[in-house]
Amino acid sequence: MFFVLPCIETYTKVDLRTVTFDVPPQEVLTKDSVTVSVDAVVYYRVSHATVSVANVENAHHSTRLLAQTTLRNVLGTKNLSEILSEREQISNSMQEVLDDSTHRWGIKVERVEIKDVRLPVQLQRAMAAEAEATREARAKLRYLQTLNSISAEKNSTIIFPLPIDFISLFLKDKR
Repeated sequence: MFFVLPCIETYTKVDLRTVTFDVPPQEVLTKDSVTVSVDAVVYYRVSHATVSVANVENAHHSTRLLAQTTLRNVLGTKNLSEILSEREQISNSMQEVLDDSTHRWGIKVERVEIKDVRLPVQLQRAMAAEAEATREARAKLRYLQTLNSISAEKNSTIIFPLPIDFISLFLKDKR
């Protein structure tokens, strides 16, 4: 039991449990000039109640704003391929930066997770077209290697390469 003298003392209730919040999607321009939309989740708790009340006006709101700017700043130094492949390292570096900054506010950032990386639709289409072209090039290379290995043998095999579509026309007529 404790007493608060009105007009002289103030009372502030501080929750010491872990708090989770979503960092809203941030439009980020990557190092290789690609615009991506990235969102994250931050887990933090108040480690020193007195410091969190005395050193910053609103520790929770300040932590949320700092998380948004840190997400943009960290991702702005990465290429698109690094963002897509190194999520865990990016999360760890964000956690370190946030924890270093919020330590003076009595806040301990426990974990940061990159939730989603959304690419522009045109970039998705371009990447799909590039992947398809790569698959076709590999298939053609395998085909040429097969022809080369058949021709290397000393036999009288004659090969007439025909498109599959052409052969399927004859197979449909026989049914």
